[in-house]
Amino acid sequence: MNAIESIQSGLDVVLVVGAEVQTTVRAREGADYLARAAHYATERSIDDFTFPALLARRAKAYKEAYGLTERDLAHFSVKAYNNANHNPLAHMCAIKMTLEQAETESDRNPKILRNPDLHDHLKVSDCSQVSDGAAAVLLVSEAGLQKLGRAMADAVKLRSYGFCTNPLGEVKDLLKLDTAAAASGEAMHDANIRPQDIEVAEVHDCFTIAELMMYEAIGLADQGKGKELVLSGRTSREGDIPVNTGGGLVGFGHPVGATGIKQAAEIYRQMKGQCGDYQVQRELNLGLTVNMGGDDRTVVSLVLENQS
Repeated sequence: MNAIESIQSGLDVVLVVGAEVQTTVRAREGADYLARAAHYATERSIDDFTFPALLARRAKAYKEAYGLTERDLAHFSVKAYNNANHNPLAHMCAIKMTLEQAETESDRNPKILRNPDLHDHLKVSDCSQVSDGAAAVLLVSEAGLQKLGRAMADAVKLRSYGFCTNPLGEVKDLLKLDTAAAASGEAMHDANIRPQDIEVAEVHDCFTIAELMMYEAIGLADQGKGKELVLSGRTSREGDIPVNTGGGLVGFGHPVGATGIKQAAEIYRQMKGQCGDYQVQRELNLGLTVNMGGDDRTVVSLVLENQS
């Protein structure tokens, strides 16, 4: 039984916790553990860094289809690092990233893949951080809120959720995050909202190309047009649809088992004005989370509504 089902079955207070420790082994060894979330028998051999390679494969296809450039992707890195620079809990809080640094291969920003077909399509600046971390939320009914002695204004409402899975190793279209589209579409349909109603979002940016493709999967941008959102500044903290305000996985870090819960906690903190230097400077009422497992194989999406 998951946390939402627990509340639906009559439990009033449910503690949801996620945690991950990744820094006890070297990155290449850790990559082998993480590759278990792929189709290991057929996809492990694509590269020592299996998941970076799988998303580099998408970046390569997207570049060929839509003319995406390294400079375009660099804008996603810069946004992530800039947000993280204002977040004291972020892995990359003290690390600056310029557009030129993110765009250019260098000793400090190398291309890490050994696969010759994919090598040119991923740099360190495109990658999420190998992080340790934990996150927790309380999921409560109205009765549970009363038991805790808290007011409705202390909470955000889980208005709806979407969940979708697809078979490992069977990506049908490298240009689309079909599973993310299905899960977020279900969540928004059940909440009776449209993509343009979303006021703040947390999406799974395991790599820069993933954030771009999430924009399109959610419906914030048309197919092939995702880069235009970040280039316009619309998804910055100052924009009309701020995305990954605390740095996302690229800037904040990606302790895998904690990431989905952290997304919900981040939306809560933004809605309640608790984000300090990276607080969005306007009232936020509707937020969306989209958390992805594997190469778009399992996705959970939440629509959260502020309460007052």
